[in-house]
Amino acid sequence: MAIDIPHIWLYLAELITPMLHEGGIPMGELFREVAKPLIPLEKAGVLLVQILTLLCKGMSHKKAGAMWREAGLKWKDYLPEDEDVNKFVTEKNVEFTLGEESEKSKKCEMSSSELTQHLERLIQDQADNQRIFDWIEANLDEKQTSSNLFVRALMTCICQSAIICENPYKVNADVIKQRSKLLLKFLKDEQKELQALYALQALMVQMEQPANLLRMFFDTLYDEDVIKEEAFYKWESSKDPSEQLGKGVALKSVTAFFTWLREAEDESDNS
Repeated sequence: MAIDIPHIWLYLAELITPMLHEGGIPMGELFREVAKPLIPLEKAGVLLVQILTLLCKGMSHKKAGAMWREAGLKWKDYLPEDEDVNKFVTEKNVEFTLGEESEKSKKCEMSSSELTQHLERLIQDQADNQRIFDWIEANLDEKQTSSNLFVRALMTCICQSAIICENPYKVNADVIKQRSKLLLKFLKDEQKELQALYALQALMVQMEQPANLLRMFFDTLYDEDVIKEEAFYKWESSKDPSEQLGKGVALKSVTAFFTWLREAEDESDNS
């Protein structure tokens, strides 16, 4: 049937999903029954993803995830043995289901490269902010999301995705605008904003300091209220020995930005 009807899993999901809404069949009971004949065919996960995706059109990701966890459902019971659960749920956009399954990964902190890899994949897939929030909530605890490592990884991935690779390089301000809510959620104070600027400085070093690119980022981040002027000034005057690589070139490239910032401040003081 799947060969003759390529969208069969979606059609089945459209028939099944209404049963899960208010007063319907409990999710655990329903999923276990519909999955039984599909597990040997390695298609159970495919159908469950379609049902969950449709379900989230009528309720929040958080509520659907809570229903999954309260039913005691685990992806490993519905996927082939050699399937990577975390990779599967990320690729299928159902990170909101991860709860107890991800406890082990929560306890084991991700390295900077692992974190960057996951965030890059989500951003490259053009995942919306809610999906990225869901993944972060499912895989990282509060200690990790409050860390400088996380803030820098998030800032780097978002800024990289906003670079238009033409000659000369440009910044796609719409990407920063689209991701501003995501950044603002984790840039909770001046110190975190400073870490974000250090991450941007390091990205410029990695890219061999393209002309005017840092200035364009500073303009956009300021315009979108992602970084406030106090953090820009703190970055400018910072003498942190671990953050000096590329600092001189970076400062020179944004001289006009700081001149403009001070002039704007003087004008507002005078008025």
